[in-house]
Amino acid sequence: MIRRLAALGAACALAALPIGCTSPPSHLYTLSQTATVAPKGNESSSNLYVVVGPVSIPPSVDLPQIVVRTTPNQVRVDEFNRWAAPLQSTISHVVAGNLVILLGTPRIGLYQQSQDAVADYRVAIDVQTFESVPNDAATLSALWTVRRVKDGKTQIGRTSVHEPTHGNGYDALAAAHSRALGRLSQDIADAIRGLDAAP
Repeated sequence: MIRRLAALGAACALAALPIGCTSPPSHLYTLSQTATVAPKGNESSSNLYVVVGPVSIPPSVDLPQIVVRTTPNQVRVDEFNRWAAPLQSTISHVVAGNLVILLGTPRIGLYQQSQDAVADYRVAIDVQTFESVPNDAATLSALWTVRRVKDGKTQIGRTSVHEPTHGNGYDALAAAHSRALGRLSQDIADAIRGLDAAP
């Protein structure tokens, strides 16, 4: 009888083991371009070749997990809410996608040193702040440089955005970061147009 009870207890323990070891599934998020086509009659088009990159981000957020700010002096790495792709490359792709629409040119490339000779403009972006507070806001601060390749003329600027999430959860947070990158892309597009019009 005792042997039978011990065997039954061991079987119950083994059956319960997978349930105890199961962890919640990870949720993956990405950033998206937010620039839209200009109203009919106001479309801009060009044949400019613009290369986006290099793009740098703070080491503290260069992780697959979303890093959440909990207090002014504390952050938390969220193991179960992650970026679907490396944040650095995602930012490059989103800015490039926005510039295709904002500048009206399909000739937007991502950074490779060999492209320098053929590009009209090079855009370097140093993201200095990329803060995430779910159910509150996304904060972006970036220093950027636009360089005209033919003569080296440059324009340096800074874009700082505190974008409310307009909703709860990580999907709303990713959308807020996407809108912040849209503002950054608009500032860069304006700088390229200004340099292109300058002698």
